[in-house]
Amino acid sequence: MPVSASSPSPDDRPGFSALLPYWQITLAAFSGWFLDAFDQTALMFTLPDIAKDFGCTLAALGSVFLAQALGRAVGNTGWGWLSDRFGRKPAFTLGILFFALFAALTGTTHSITMLVIIQFLFGIGFGGEWTASATLLMESVPPPLRPLASATMMSGYEVGYMAAAGAQALILPHYGWRIMFFIGLLPALLIIFIRFNVKESPLWLAAQEEKKNKRAEGTKQASTPFWATVRQFWNGAAFQAVAFMCFLEFQKAALYTFYPTILRDSHHLSPQLIFWPVSLYCLGSLTGKILCGALATRFGEGLVMRVALIGVMLLIVPFLSAGPWIILLASAFFIGAAASGVYALVPHYLSQRFPDANRSAGMGTSYAVGSLGQGVAGRLVPSLAPLVSGLPIAAILCVLSGTLVSIGITLFRPKDVQNF
Repeated sequence: MPVSASSPSPDDRPGFSALLPYWQITLAAFSGWFLDAFDQTALMFTLPDIAKDFGCTLAALGSVFLAQALGRAVGNTGWGWLSDRFGRKPAFTLGILFFALFAALTGTTHSITMLVIIQFLFGIGFGGEWTASATLLMESVPPPLRPLASATMMSGYEVGYMAAAGAQALILPHYGWRIMFFIGLLPALLIIFIRFNVKESPLWLAAQEEKKNKRAEGTKQASTPFWATVRQFWNGAAFQAVAFMCFLEFQKAALYTFYPTILRDSHHLSPQLIFWPVSLYCLGSLTGKILCGALATRFGEGLVMRVALIGVMLLIVPFLSAGPWIILLASAFFIGAAASGVYALVPHYLSQRFPDANRSAGMGTSYAVGSLGQGVAGRLVPSLAPLVSGLPIAAILCVLSGTLVSIGITLFRPKDVQNF
């Protein structure tokens, strides 16, 4: 039965079991984000190896993250338009094919210039896949289940991150960094599952049917001028979505982009030992996302987000600078729960700030600007490191500033926010 924004709650107190009727789209969205994460974090794990192979500095490789972020911005925005125009499902499958191809091609690069180009193109598919799959998921489940569906989808990132941690522990010491990227071609197989098991968004189909009926009745549909479309996003809710994602992505990128490098260079851990703090970070992230998704249905996502972000500020110093092994592991778990728990609520948070007709484009634009925040962090942290006595301190300062601004943004609820 099609789901609409006015569908009644299937459960007065929805739990994860209530998502079972929607398991195909939930699994597809989770898997897409899992595979996205594996391919993206492979770059983080191999930074020291690539720098050594190319004969360059980490600051120079920061340009690669900036290029990837710019690509994500293009993908988020462009795929948002494709998703609104041609459907969520086709845009979803095209995004997977795009990022899988350029993830594999990353392993063939032999210069920073080529790596920048390939990662820019990878970023287009990376951003596009998220935009289409998140919109499709949010429009395919009933309103009471959307925070839980959002949390389930977003937990795929940590599973992919942990899988990449395991892969680098097995692959890097024996086969080199390029194999990590050749594995990235495997996500293309997900397209088969989506083709035969995932249905198109009922809200998008309803909108197309309405347009078809109007054409059949001879009702003239005036095209919307470009600047009129732009003005639809010029309101408090849309501005909040864009600003929030910009600073949230900045603080998250500063927190974890160079984490594997810090573990290798500052804590002198081998790829095998790196697996343990990264795995605990991912397990904490999974726990945090599930917990935040459940708590948001009772206490509201704004309060849950702020508590989690305060936790990030309290834990960031031991997470990046702790000496004792036990503190390093414990802080990895708890900051994973706090920092990633916020992201469990991002798809639902953004979906409420844009109307049905432009929801995918609006969510994509928000993530696009957020990608730029990530790119700035990827370039700023290694450049700031020589000025503040090392990479850990530079990352800590960026995380604290980005988190503080993110908390401030969530304190407001513009009148344009919808009850979606």
